[in-house]
Amino acid sequence: MQKSLSISKSAKSAWAAFIYFTRLPFWKIYSPPKASYRGVVEFWPLVGWLTGSIMAATLYLGSWVMPHALAVLAAIVVRVLLTGAFHEDGLADFCDGFGGGGKDRQRVLDIMKDSRIGTYGVIGLILYFSMLFLCLLHLPVKTAALAIIAADPFSKMLAGQIVQMMPYARNEQEAKSRVTYRKVSVAGGISLAFQGLLPSLPLFLLGDVALRWELVVFVPCLVMYFLYLKIWNTLRGYTGDCCGALFLLVELSAYLMICITAEQV
Repeated sequence: MQKSLSISKSAKSAWAAFIYFTRLPFWKIYSPPKASYRGVVEFWPLVGWLTGSIMAATLYLGSWVMPHALAVLAAIVVRVLLTGAFHEDGLADFCDGFGGGGKDRQRVLDIMKDSRIGTYGVIGLILYFSMLFLCLLHLPVKTAALAIIAADPFSKMLAGQIVQMMPYARNEQEAKSRVTYRKVSVAGGISLAFQGLLPSLPLFLLGDVALRWELVVFVPCLVMYFLYLKIWNTLRGYTGDCCGALFLLVELSAYLMICITAEQV
């Protein structure tokens, strides 16, 4: 069946992105060649359409049959299961590496590659999940669901820019997944922007609270920039763990700004 499928190079990379960034069995339908995985970042926000929608639906529909706090927790658990904690693993390694390695480039890289989790990683995950839970709990159910649909692809779009801004910090043989990402073309960049920005429209047009959209958009970009500076000054390049950590921290900053501006307006 797989041999009978004739699809374009971009479609292969898009399919590879869903296989790479989720634990859903897309590979049973079609298994793209290894080269396709180099372009998965171009379709990372598109994967966010799926993971964000499922997470939002879990929260919104779950709130009909259970307390809001439990619906929020269920939504977080569902996304962790969907992604296999792929990005959270990156955040833990990022915290361990930059927390324990100081400014020693090689030590930071070695710690991040270590499969064991350390103190900084544990604390980082506890703080991240606590803040994510409280942000979504604070928002009205409809706004929280729309915020998830918007923030997931938008933050993946921003995090993906690091591939354009610096080289890979290790050689390809040292990569955990044996995959390094290629730079995005002009057409790919336009597609990336479309994927990341389009899902934000329902939040600002259909949400049940008023938001300062300029702050919701600008602050995550600022967070992305300062994290980029930290990574560049220490490693002079990115790793997969850096990409995962960037996504989660940028996304968290978006939720924080949605909560803060919703209170101020």
